[in-house]
Amino acid sequence: MAVSYNKLWKLLIDKNMSKTQLIKAAKISTNAMAKLGKNEDVRVEVLVKICSVLDCTMDDIMDFVD
Repeated sequence: MAVSYNKLWKLLIDKNMSKTQLIKAAKISTNAMAKLGKNEDVRVEVLVKICSVLDCTMDDIMDFVD
């Protein structure tokens, strides 16, 4: 089972926020952002920080795909 972060990218567009702005606001590494961009696994801590900044839940930023 794989993960897709397409919801995250749509949410950033809706909130008019760039990836760079999210990195700074959530205090996550560029490495973590690169993994998100490749739909790779990231630590739950990273997802929690992103959800905190965007005021959303994990369901709002990711999907599981077959």
